[in-house]
Amino acid sequence: MPVIRPLATPAVALAATLALAGCSGGRAAAEEPSPAWHNAEVNAVSRAAVAAGVAAVTSVKPDGTLETVALDLTGGRRLWQRPATLAGRLPGMGVPPPAAVQAPGGRGVVAAVDPTGPDGRAALLVARDARDGRRLWTRAVRSTFGPQRCGAYLCVPEHTALSSARMVVLDPLTGAVLWRLPGIAEVEWSDAARVVVLRLAKHPVLSAHDLRTGKAVWELPVEQALAPGVDVSGGWSFGAAGGDLIGYVAPYTSPRTGRPSTFGVFSVKIADGTVNWLRPSVVRVYPSGSPGFAPVVRPVDEQGRFGGFARLDPGTGRVLGQITADQVPGTGWWLAFPRDMARLGFLKPSHPGASFELASGRPIPVAGQRGWSFCVTDPKPLALTRSLQGFYPVASLCEFDLATGARASSGDAPPEWFTGSQDGWRLWRDEKGGLHAVKDAAGTAPGMYG
Repeated sequence: MPVIRPLATPAVALAATLALAGCSGGRAAAEEPSPAWHNAEVNAVSRAAVAAGVAAVTSVKPDGTLETVALDLTGGRRLWQRPATLAGRLPGMGVPPPAAVQAPGGRGVVAAVDPTGPDGRAALLVARDARDGRRLWTRAVRSTFGPQRCGAYLCVPEHTALSSARMVVLDPLTGAVLWRLPGIAEVEWSDAARVVVLRLAKHPVLSAHDLRTGKAVWELPVEQALAPGVDVSGGWSFGAAGGDLIGYVAPYTSPRTGRPSTFGVFSVKIADGTVNWLRPSVVRVYPSGSPGFAPVVRPVDEQGRFGGFARLDPGTGRVLGQITADQVPGTGWWLAFPRDMARLGFLKPSHPGASFELASGRPIPVAGQRGWSFCVTDPKPLALTRSLQGFYPVASLCEFDLATGARASSGDAPPEWFTGSQDGWRLWRDEKGGLHAVKDAAGTAPGMYG
């Protein structure tokens, strides 16, 4: 999913936080550490994708060129690496990860966009065996946002800079085209039988399709879910919650009119595209989790003034807890949340901050409290060669002491609302680009980046 880079800087709050240590043999048995690793040889700048026991990530080399790196999921050992490029990717979307797919039969495939041609500026979509990096097939692409996994297939927006833009759905083992969809589209959700895509246009549309045939199951204009005047230039993000898909569309201020576009949060039933609920004129806050887990938002009035903060129930859109605008402690703070996201913290570097219980809105003492926030709020753009400038690495989180505004050094992994989990593994990038992983979750759940 596209990463919306926070502007003063992208589900939220799991009902309970999964334990950071695994148990063997029941409660009476001694606790054993969860499998974990750290690979400092990569400089990861994208999220990681996982399939068939392999983690794949986009990394930047010291010379400013990009590469696709595949690592063994159980131990973090580098399996292979190949050059990568951003051919047609827009800076505001962030650096995309490779697409990792477990094809029918269990074989893992990693697909990414390689540079080609005499100057390395042309692009080639290449699918490789996930374990050994052996090339399986290639497909020429003029411009693309990058491949994505959709079920057991690959979904690829092609020719994104041309009027002939389309999305193709490919067999990951052969590269054969299964079906096409005109225009630019991005995958927001999929399972073994169906995919939901956001079709990017002047009037964007969410649509669900049968994965094998491409037959449309339902379509929903985003303006029908929110209101007329949507412009996805400001960014968007989606996250699943059970049988629903919760979407956030950010505001975009027109340079011509100076007015923001329509924005807000809404929920759609994945089965038939029915709109469940709507929260217009709210912005998503950062850091926070995926929109599919209790979104934390801030209302904005018609004069552009911000209200307080509210946590929403992703199932109903109802406010579960909030603080008012007059409770916000001035300026110079960063948001910080604990693991269970039960409290909203205001972190002030090198100074005491503030904290509120979200369920009741009551202020609580900050002594002894810690919260997770961005390690830095003024990240430097990547110094990429042979690429558009303005790309930023995926953000990293650090733990802070709210009473002092200083970093804490517990050595704990970031919370699951930030990392999400893939096949039980949680992966994240540290400040230096090193890739970390721990297997302490169950199944797959979205994190901050969707």
